[in-house]
Amino acid sequence: MNLWNETKSIPISRSMVWAAYKKVKANKGGAGSDEIDMTEYDASRSKHLYKLWNRMASGSYFPPPVKEVEVSKKDGGIRKLGIPTISDRVGQMVVKDYIEPRLEEIFSSNSYAYRPNKNAHKALESVRLNCWKYDWVIDLDIKGFFDNIDHNKLMLAVEKHVPENWVRLYVKRWLETPVLTKSGNLLEKDGKGTPQGGVISPLLANLFLHYVFDKWLELTDSTVSFARYADDAILHCKSKAHAEHVLKLVDARIKSCGLELHPDKTKLVYCRDYRRTGKYPTVKFDFLGYSFQPRTAKSKKTGKLFLGYDCAISISSRKRLADSLEKLKIETLSFKSVVGIAQYLNPMIRGWINYYGRFRGYELSKVFRLLRNRLIRWARKRYKRYKTSLNRAFKWLDRVRKQYPYLFYHWQLGYS
Repeated sequence: MNLWNETKSIPISRSMVWAAYKKVKANKGGAGSDEIDMTEYDASRSKHLYKLWNRMASGSYFPPPVKEVEVSKKDGGIRKLGIPTISDRVGQMVVKDYIEPRLEEIFSSNSYAYRPNKNAHKALESVRLNCWKYDWVIDLDIKGFFDNIDHNKLMLAVEKHVPENWVRLYVKRWLETPVLTKSGNLLEKDGKGTPQGGVISPLLANLFLHYVFDKWLELTDSTVSFARYADDAILHCKSKAHAEHVLKLVDARIKSCGLELHPDKTKLVYCRDYRRTGKYPTVKFDFLGYSFQPRTAKSKKTGKLFLGYDCAISISSRKRLADSLEKLKIETLSFKSVVGIAQYLNPMIRGWINYYGRFRGYELSKVFRLLRNRLIRWARKRYKRYKTSLNRAFKWLDRVRKQYPYLFYHWQLGYS
């Protein structure tokens, strides 16, 4: 790469491309429409990156179609992702790194998705604290958000903060990139939508919603506290009347910007606890894999139990984890000892606990009881002496835990 000539019309340097490539590689991800995966890409890395830099720096780069991939949604439906090629992901990362710092300066502190130093746990903590202060919640969901972002409106926002014509040029080209469907057809864009799966899409989505929602709400009603994570938002209001009024305003605003609130997922929720005893039908909502609802809590001062309002892993999230255990078919794993199984499962267990164990982590115990049963099944299949005695198999696992309390990651943290 030290032979690259940097005297180009567009100020994209080889170091910008190299830095972007390292981030894309660290993020992993599969092949795009060219079917070139990271192993194959790395084998000719210099050639691929030089070609990308040469074309981007001269303004002649045109993104190849994005590959359509289907993934299961929480509600059982299908979400379609658009996966760019590796080179295109690098190109998007170059532009994202270039414009993100200036956009970060204008973004709301109440926006938590896909941002430096922001994450889902911080969004959850904000919602948790606000549920203790405010009686009512508006659980907001925008229907088909990524598929319906208006290109013209988005480009107006881009142009407001990005004077560089070359950046606008590439953003426009990425927005207009066709999708290569699973059936092999090219699906052209009709002036709206940005693919979930693109590197720059989350940044553009945040910019779009900054003007459509965040800034508008802050100017319209500063008494409303809120947290937004991508197209999911939780709004906090003092009274039911206030919540109903705000929801009407939000609905009108969203429609005026070419979007639609999801009729089934958008709802008003009453945060019932020992202080708030009104009788309303909806007292629970889900956000980022957690359920917020009335829960028994213990007073730190008196030790007495009271009805609080708090979050813990949702039933649907717990079911997904249970389904993951089912798919692993632990009882059929061919490891010679339980040590191998622990090494195999620990990265996954650590991920579960790191995310779902942040608030009321003991609710994960139900998942780990399922894991315990799977380990028993494995032992009974592996060792003849346990085939005819379930009780002996349980005692075996208890002995293993006493002898090796740090073998499984959840054991280290006190889960059974």
